[in-house]
Amino acid sequence: MRSFLQISRNMHLGNQTSVSEFLLLGLSEKPEHQIFLFGLFLPMYLVTIFGNLLIILAIITDSHLHTPMYFFLCNLSLVDIFFSSTTVPKMLVNLWTQSKAIPFAGCLAQMYAFHLFGTMDSFLLAVMAIDRFMAIVHPLHYLAIMSPRVCGLLVVGSWLITNLQSIVHTSLMAQLTFCAASEIPHFFCDLMPLLKLFCSDTHTNELVIFAFGIIMGISPLTCILLSYICIFWVVFKIPSAQGKWKAFSTCGSHLTMVTLFYGTIFAVYLQPASPTSLKKDKVAALMCGVVIPMLNPFIYSLRNKNMKAALRKLVSKVVPSQS
Repeated sequence: MRSFLQISRNMHLGNQTSVSEFLLLGLSEKPEHQIFLFGLFLPMYLVTIFGNLLIILAIITDSHLHTPMYFFLCNLSLVDIFFSSTTVPKMLVNLWTQSKAIPFAGCLAQMYAFHLFGTMDSFLLAVMAIDRFMAIVHPLHYLAIMSPRVCGLLVVGSWLITNLQSIVHTSLMAQLTFCAASEIPHFFCDLMPLLKLFCSDTHTNELVIFAFGIIMGISPLTCILLSYICIFWVVFKIPSAQGKWKAFSTCGSHLTMVTLFYGTIFAVYLQPASPTSLKKDKVAALMCGVVIPMLNPFIYSLRNKNMKAALRKLVSKVVPSQS
């Protein structure tokens, strides 16, 4: 983080056309909408933090949940907390104070974190698909294959790859020259709206964004699709309907999260470019960075008997029954 701030500081000192801050125009520029938006997103953010923290605490405190599946779920909940916290607190402050300013270094840090945690979400969904593949297709060797060391390597590897992407994007962005304009028509500092403020050539940045977009987007999705193709092939060979349902039931929550995450991306970005493209980008960012992290605790707790039991046990420890 120190080197990252030094890059932005050097860029600012060495370039007289650099701006010291940006203005985030937000979701709406109408003053009468600000209080409504604040009242809408504050409860959503609190539910996200509280719900995902409950999931993490329940998994940590219940020894029955110390399995690969719940280890990955714990990491997903942690990433969702960071992902939502990257944009929502700043947006809430701007809505409450009617101030739209964000410092230059803060803008780059926000961009770095958003792409780090957003990409990490997709990688964890892919890792969880691998886990379900191993559990259903190779049940007898599941615990041997998905050992704590392998699970740790999968998560650490995902962190390293996603960090590399964010570092490259941020470093390239810090070397460009800004024009006089400093207004970003978004509620946070995103790559593409930020690129439009540069006077210098952004061809390299656009190529890198395209390359990372293909690699980081297609790789996790391909892994998920291949895993579930194998899972469906094995499950459909199970003779009894009860056996099929038991196998599929362990994938229900994960499939719901995958459908929400990638369904949002496909619904927004597979449509042709139009004057409303910026609005679509905002909707996609809100869904992936605000709504889906909020829904994660409900999806994984309401349909999961083990998780519900762990949550009840956790609550009973915090609020002991009066007897």
